[in-house]
Amino acid sequence: MTAAPEAATTGAAVIHAAEVVPADPGPRTGPRVDVLVSLNFPDLTEHVAQIVRRFTRVALTGCARLGLDWRLVDTSADLPPVAEVLAADGLLLLGGGDVDSELYGVPGPVPHEFGVDRAADLFCVEAIRGAVDAGVPVLAVCRGAQLLNVAFGGTLVPDLDPAHLHRGDYATGLFIDEHVSLDPGTRLEAVLGCRELTVRSGHHQAVADVAPALRRAAVADDGVVEGVEHPDAWAVGVQWHPEDDDGPSAPRDLLWSALAEAAAARRRAGATSATAWWCPERTVS
Repeated sequence: MTAAPEAATTGAAVIHAAEVVPADPGPRTGPRVDVLVSLNFPDLTEHVAQIVRRFTRVALTGCARLGLDWRLVDTSADLPPVAEVLAADGLLLLGGGDVDSELYGVPGPVPHEFGVDRAADLFCVEAIRGAVDAGVPVLAVCRGAQLLNVAFGGTLVPDLDPAHLHRGDYATGLFIDEHVSLDPGTRLEAVLGCRELTVRSGHHQAVADVAPALRRAAVADDGVVEGVEHPDAWAVGVQWHPEDDDGPSAPRDLLWSALAEAAAARRRAGATSATAWWCPERTVS
């Protein structure tokens, strides 16, 4: 979720892991999926924190309903060895602050830069590359999709202008309905079963040059890339927010189910699960 260039409130907010855990954690008997999200990225205001809490809870609830052995990895906390994450059967990367522009060749700061955490970026990039190399399925949302592109040498638009098709504002709501078209023959089209759909968006950055190893999977009406994927591995990134429960649940259910199926296939292929673990929390100074 990279959509807070104008702050409605000031002052640091803090999100605790207990606030995003679903009320019913589910049986957790399925494949292990590690969910990477920065709960306490820099510049976090209470207004944005409320959105992060809601979106993360919805995402984890989706995992729980599928019986996944989900594990929350807070990338704003003390980071575990990447090898622990790669022991999972699948990875789900959620939204958050902006990606450090220097990682895609743009000296910072960039206009409306928000919530940059370079350590989290580097950790996620390493995890994405390692997952693709190891055959661990990856579903990446918003910031996650941008990191997927950067991980393989792609670039980002630092600040969309105009951005009215991609985000709202604090007065009317940061997240809006957006029309996107899916590219034919892509995994994303196969998963969602359609060529066009309306999604929930709230971003001021986006994929610019698609990484050489990836391909475009979705595009907005103004030509902005809204989805990327790896043609030879199960790695899909969507720029929009399927975990926004103000929008339809069907696309989220399809994406989460597809990840679960890919993770189950990975598990059946002989991947081993590591011992359950939990990242300790830290606050942002």
